[in-house]
Amino acid sequence: MINERLQYISSGNTSAEQYENIENALKNGTSWIQIRFKKTDDATFLNLAEDVKKLKKTYCFKLIINDKVHIAQKMDADGVHLGRGDMPISEARILLGKNKIIGGTANTLHEVVQHINNGCNYIGLGPLRFTLSKEHISPTLGYEGYKNICQQIKRQSNIPIYAIGGIVENDIPKLIEAGVYGVALSKHIEENFKHKNHINNLKKHFK
Repeated sequence: MINERLQYISSGNTSAEQYENIENALKNGTSWIQIRFKKTDDATFLNLAEDVKKLKKTYCFKLIINDKVHIAQKMDADGVHLGRGDMPISEARILLGKNKIIGGTANTLHEVVQHINNGCNYIGLGPLRFTLSKEHISPTLGYEGYKNICQQIKRQSNIPIYAIGGIVENDIPKLIEAGVYGVALSKHIEENFKHKNHINNLKKHFK
C-alpha cells in the first residue's frame, strides 16, 4: 500500500525552474515527487531526473517519472506515471518489474477498471475542474463524479485513487468524503512555497 497521500507534480519551462520547484517542495515537506516535463528532450529530462534523485541524500521521498518509462528504468526511479495514450501499464510492468510503482491517469470508471485489471498501483483520477497545468484536458468530474466512481470501485478493489486537476486545499475534505485516498497538486503547492507550514497543513487533512 502506498503511504504518501499528497503528491507534488512538478512544473517549469526549464530544467532550472523544474529543479527549483522540486527542491522547494521537498524543503517544505513533500515526500512524493512526480517529474512532469513535457516540452523537453530525453537527454535534458534524464539529466534533471538524475539531479533530483541526488536530493534523496538530503530528503526522504518517492520519485516518479511522468510518461517516460525508459528513463525511469535507466535511472532506477521509484516508479512511473502513465497518462492516457502513454505506454500500456502491462508493458511498463514488464520493463520495470513488480516492485516499482506504476500509476495511471483516468477520467472514467471504465478507465479506472482497465488500469486495475492491468496491475497499476494507484490511479490519478480527474480532473476535478479546469486547470492550466495541461493543454488538453479531459471532461471535469466535480465532487459527484469522484463519489460515483469511488463508490463503485470500492466494491471490487482497494486501490488508492488520487484526485488531480485544479485542486486547492479547500477541496481536500470534500474529496476525502467522496472517497479518494489522496490528491496530486502542482500550482497550488508552488503558489504557497513562502508559507512554510503549507504542505504540513495539507497533510493534516488526511489524518
